[in-house]
Formats: sequence, structure tokens, C-alpha cells
Amino acid sequence: QVQLVESGGGLVQPGGSLRLSCLVSRSISSIYVMGWYRQAPGKERELVATSISAGNINYADSVKGRFTISRDNAKNTVYLQMNSLKPEDTAVYYCRASTYGISYWGKGTLVTVSS
Repeated sequence: QVQLVESGGGLVQPGGSLRLSCLVSRSISSIYVMGWYRQAPGKERELVATSISAGNINYADSVKGRFTISRDNAKNTVYLQMNSLKPEDTAVYYCRASTYGISYWGKGTLVTVSS
């Protein structure tokens, strides 16, 4: 069993920045895929960014150039640095760990982008 706890959400003005953290209950160095997803009100959950243990990183087109996913294996933590935030980035952001064909999810952290 793997537990994930997200933090770092909050209210930010358009153009601002936030850094989300996902603390994982076990070593992440062997977890195949770590990812961030989001779900806006009335919409389906969507992929934001993924980090594969081999080094590949992928981003949704809507966040390319603005968001950065990174891993700190020593801290068992995955980060999502979000810059130039827009109102349409408002959503609950979820962390996901996928390994050996099993996915684990955190409970999410709310990001609200509003003036």
C-alpha cells in the first residue's frame, strides 16, 4: 500500500505561482510513474504532468512552458511548480503513483486562481 499526501494549494492571483508537493509513504525511486492530475468543477479529471523513472517527462499542452514536475528521491516527494497561473488552472490537483500495474491516488489539494 502506498499513501500520497498533497499540499501547497491555495488562492493565488492570475499570473502568480504555486508549488505543490506530494509526499509518498515509500521510496519513489522505484515507482515507475509519478504524476499530477487535476479536476475542475463540472469536468473530468485530466493529466497535467507525468515523470517516468527512466527520466521521461510529459506535460499537457495547456501547461507546457508554465508548469514543471520534479522528483526529490531523498525526500520521497514529487513537486509541481506552477507559474503564470490562469483562472482556467483552478481545480483540485491530485498526485498519482503507478507501479506494477497498480495506481495510488492522494486526496487532492485545491488551487484557486482568481483576482
